[in-house]
Amino acid sequence: MPEPESLAGRIDYIELGGFGVDEVGVARMPGLWVRGGFPLSFLAPTDADSVAWRNAFLRTFVEGDLPQFGAALGVPALHRFLAMLAHYHGQVLNVAELATALEVAQATVRRYVDLLEHLFLIRQLRPWRENLRKRQVKRPKVYIRDAGLYHQLIGAATMDALQVHPRIGASWEGFILGKVVAEAAPDEVYFWATHNGAELDLLLLKHGRRVGVEVKRIDAPRRTRSMLVALNDLRLDALYVVYPGDTRYAIDDRIVAVPARESFRRRPDVLKGKIELPDSLFDPLPEDELAACEGD
Repeated sequence: MPEPESLAGRIDYIELGGFGVDEVGVARMPGLWVRGGFPLSFLAPTDADSVAWRNAFLRTFVEGDLPQFGAALGVPALHRFLAMLAHYHGQVLNVAELATALEVAQATVRRYVDLLEHLFLIRQLRPWRENLRKRQVKRPKVYIRDAGLYHQLIGAATMDALQVHPRIGASWEGFILGKVVAEAAPDEVYFWATHNGAELDLLLLKHGRRVGVEVKRIDAPRRTRSMLVALNDLRLDALYVVYPGDTRYAIDDRIVAVPARESFRRRPDVLKGKIELPDSLFDPLPEDELAACEGD
């Protein structure tokens, strides 16, 4: 019997997510945010159908899939575990608190969190640690990857319900964070925070450059002290503030407000190295391409 050959260095891995804004069009971005990127949820004819599909998905995932991967907590505890993780969406994970609530060891919670990350249900955003004389946050943040599933878990599965929910800001942050990471395709992704209150939602490393991203759900973001601290302490090449407006404008010499509808995906000619890399990590869509997306 021939010896199995190693595939190391002979294959590539491509992460396939749900629908993105560049696939459904800018005009349908609100629906993508609320329903998520799973095709049968996003394309459902009514909100009720979308909610029913997401509910069935979560039930099948918890009661059928997780036990097959070694999750032995029991169905009620697994449902409670997911609901608690949804509570931490966009926040630093407190493993000790989860372990106490579930009456299990902290090592068990960490194992289950890692399992859900490997199954692409959640995203653990690791902290960046700069060589500073400041106390920096060392624990990861956690996000439910699909916005539609997150809304299902917090009981805000429709736009009307989401608009009055206290976690709408965290929902928007997670949705935009996923969009930026998927489109920009950085080499490494982190968040950064200090115990003095300075923080950065995303630190993207690519081509030897450091780019920061802040997500703000406000009409006209302005420069903050936290932004200036992140720029200086992390030695950022640029800082982008993604917001739900329509106009890209300069906040500072190194801070730019960027509409959430813009695509952060590099165009093919840049990816192939046919032209010189621009100063910015991101390439905004030209106006004619953006207008075409909005017409989809």
